[in-house]
Amino acid sequence: MEDKIDYIFEQWRQESSQLDISPLGIVGRVLRIARLLEKHRETVLAEYGLSVWSFDVVTTLRRQGKPYQLKPTDLYSLLMLSSGATTNRIDRLEQDGIVTRLRDPDDRRSVIVQLAPKGVQLADLVIPILLKSEQDLLSHFANPDERETFIAMLRRLLVSLDNNVA
Repeated sequence: MEDKIDYIFEQWRQESSQLDISPLGIVGRVLRIARLLEKHRETVLAEYGLSVWSFDVVTTLRRQGKPYQLKPTDLYSLLMLSSGATTNRIDRLEQDGIVTRLRDPDDRRSVIVQLAPKGVQLADLVIPILLKSEQDLLSHFANPDERETFIAMLRRLLVSLDNNVA
């Protein structure tokens, strides 16, 4: 079985055989997989009026437990975004009635972002649908041992990257 990365490998072997292209075997595939999975998520989420970024905000708030809220600084830290990007996303979700901004009782100059009832309902509807859809995509890993090995390898790569890429 060959994929598009194998084709790229072959082209590089013909063009520059002395070049060590082995990292492409992992990096190229991880990048391609990420793009395909994001495209799949976009398709599923669009049916519910969500995008990947809005789903990330909604699920980050939802997984906090009741009352489904965070300070903006905690939210952008968890989302790994800049404060400006997070503010823009909160603004758009607030316009759609998915989140609300509340005054922080501990600091009158600050706000708290809370998932509105509409956002909670949306999260509770969409999360199981998306997870089932992604489970179907991963059905090739039906063997639990194979799946756990793959998860462990991905975790090791991610930890290494988190520790070494600024």
